[in-house]
Amino acid sequence: MANQVDPRIAFPRAGTGAQAASFDAGLRSYMLSVYNYMASGVLLTGVVALGFAQSGMVNTLFNEVGRPSLLGWIVMLAPLGLVITMSAAINRLSEFSVKALFWGFAAIMGVSMSTIFLRYTGGSIASTFFATAAGFGALSLYGYTTKRDLGAMGKFLMMGLVGLIVAMLINAFFPSAQGSLLISFVGVLLFSALTVYDTQKIKNMYDVVQGSDMYGKSIVMGALTLYLDFINLFLFLLRFTGGSRN
Repeated sequence: MANQVDPRIAFPRAGTGAQAASFDAGLRSYMLSVYNYMASGVLLTGVVALGFAQSGMVNTLFNEVGRPSLLGWIVMLAPLGLVITMSAAINRLSEFSVKALFWGFAAIMGVSMSTIFLRYTGGSIASTFFATAAGFGALSLYGYTTKRDLGAMGKFLMMGLVGLIVAMLINAFFPSAQGSLLISFVGVLLFSALTVYDTQKIKNMYDVVQGSDMYGKSIVMGALTLYLDFINLFLFLLRFTGGSRN
């Protein structure tokens, strides 16, 4: 997920001595805020998903195999609308509005994701979540610390993402077990690479937004980007490791 600030700076600019120390401290604070928002969003999604599933309310939106009703489709498509709104109107929205949309997005995603409790056992969901968290942490750390400029990966990753979406749509209309397995494998690889790429992009963004009125909004948009990477990595891994309730 990109915002309207163009992160076309390969590596942060910093002076020497006190200036460099100040820049590094500011960067660490910036990235810590991004990770805190991202983790809080994932936690909110998890709490809402679990509560919605355990309350039985999930059955008002989805049937026993997770197929949505009309209201279910609205719930599933609402997060996409919020993401488009945040991305397209980021320059016009206030920081408070961006944060409110982010929390609303995370909550609605929780409702949408409650269907995983209809398909998979709680134990397999938990184990996959912790495996995803460990892998995501390692990948994001690499993206943060690597000195290699990953900017050239962006176009290829976006092409891969479009191709993955097309493949998922085709597989939805013409289901194939082998196709679903291949899509899951490609999805894990793609969102692993996106985690590394996006982390470096967000890190480089600090040099653009520090001291500007985009600073706070950039933190939230960075958190949203990593949130989407994490959630998609989790869902594709769950297809491999999730124990079915059937």
